[in-house]
Amino acid sequence: MSEFVPYGRQWIDEDDIQSVVEVLRSDFLTTGPMVRRFEEALERYTGSRHAVALNSGTSALHAAYFAAGLRPGDEIVTTPLTFAATANAALYLGAQVRFVDVEPDTGNLDPAALPQAVGERTRLIVPVDYTGHPADYDAITRVARTHGLRVVADAAHSLGAYYKGRPVGTLADATELSFHPVKPVTTAEGGAVLTDDPVLAERAATFRSHGIVRDPARMQQAEGPWYYEVQQLGYNYRLTDVQSALGLSQLRKLDAFIARRRAIAERYFENLRDLPQLQLPAVRPDVKPGWHLFVVRVVEPKRRRAFFERLRDLGLGVQVHYIPVHWHPIYQELGFKRGQFPRAEDYYARAVSLPIFPKMSDADVDSVIERVRRAVREVL
Repeated sequence: MSEFVPYGRQWIDEDDIQSVVEVLRSDFLTTGPMVRRFEEALERYTGSRHAVALNSGTSALHAAYFAAGLRPGDEIVTTPLTFAATANAALYLGAQVRFVDVEPDTGNLDPAALPQAVGERTRLIVPVDYTGHPADYDAITRVARTHGLRVVADAAHSLGAYYKGRPVGTLADATELSFHPVKPVTTAEGGAVLTDDPVLAERAATFRSHGIVRDPARMQQAEGPWYYEVQQLGYNYRLTDVQSALGLSQLRKLDAFIARRRAIAERYFENLRDLPQLQLPAVRPDVKPGWHLFVVRVVEPKRRRAFFERLRDLGLGVQVHYIPVHWHPIYQELGFKRGQFPRAEDYYARAVSLPIFPKMSDADVDSVIERVRRAVREVL
């Protein structure tokens, strides 16, 4: 049997390990100077004026929504073709979720569906850069500005990608990143909020640390250098220095990681485009994707499971991204029903994520191509 190839995998080298070891030998393990160094590196890389590091992408979404003013009874508008955290983080704040359908080619939120979805309680529009392909931010922002709304980008997949020559991190009022092991760079677990708004950044930073304020200028009273105030309900969402050291080391290699992902994607296009049984990913001409995922779609949805299972039998750790959020029982209990968002549901019904990660060798990629073609012959 051929060697197993997962759909994603981190790449940790000796530089990463040494960076972590140096912190383990230092005075700071939790939140210390390395966190701020990592944030500054994110600011430099993305061009965002402020970065706030947190302990997961989900925490970053929660903090970004809070900082952007989401309150109980408010609504966000987002896509159902995403991991549930995009929507769940709004529920954490007592807000509600309104979904809109996706573009049939990219799987991203369809800007044309937004005007009908925005209501009196809508406060945020939350596009998701599905697979690492940035959403249509100009069209989304026009709708947001017309209605006095903010845009919070779920860019968990897309650090290192570009939209109309502008980098992810500068396309929305706030941007969430994820540093899970299969994402563009990893801190083992982690996330960040990027923004040009200093007030939003300050609110996110306070939110991640119990709502604690230590700046005397912001406190109601100051009894001494030990004193602090809890001025709002916050959480322990802090990233550690150990994790930040890993993230800083990884970030230095992000351009190389993205270049390798793009090379793998191009190899897939070259060697799979002749298969009429598969629909390959769309790439808009004004976008440079980050290729977090490479999602093919079977033409016949009824054959997706057989195709998926045959690929697994052949040693490919393929996956499906994502089960539409409104299908989950918790959202069904909120009144959502299957069939409400047909394009997202069709995308899901035909999707299979092939392996793509920077550590793949050319031999790995060729082996994936060979096994995909074999599965197509046998079951599609």
